[in-house]
Amino acid sequence: MYRSLNYQVHAVSVETNQGLDALQELLQDKTTLVSGHSGVGKSTFVNYLLPGKEIKTQDVSGWSGKGMHTTTFANMYDLPQGGRIIDTPGIRELAVTGLEKEELSHYFPEMRDRLNDCHYNNCMHINEPDCAIKQAVIDQEIHEDRYVSYVNILDSMEEKGY
Repeated sequence: MYRSLNYQVHAVSVETNQGLDALQELLQDKTTLVSGHSGVGKSTFVNYLLPGKEIKTQDVSGWSGKGMHTTTFANMYDLPQGGRIIDTPGIRELAVTGLEKEELSHYFPEMRDRLNDCHYNNCMHINEPDCAIKQAVIDQEIHEDRYVSYVNILDSMEEKGY
């Protein structure tokens, strides 16, 4: 789904060594921040990149199935091949701030390309007739999961009063 939008996507696994060499090349001579939910393996990945560093990690909680927030603050490390990596604490929730609801679709490239095709200039792509975005989802030109993400973010913005 993301490759079709021209995002770089790399499947990696420290457990199976999948994709790690290519990712190390990508990180070389850059400063990279690693972020994501607790327990997804951010610190395990940093440990792979920095043999001997032994950053503390924990298994995912057996009772909740979630990470246990082992990393408590961001820390930056120099990579042996050049560059730096920043290990961050796990994220529970991201919030959109400083953005108007009407602007949200502009941050989805596949939607942005079709905004002028909607019948109404102020289309929110939810209930309006002749919406080019909804039609593109029906025609499978916009991935349904991306549209669902858009609607969920829009709903969360409304809940928080943005």
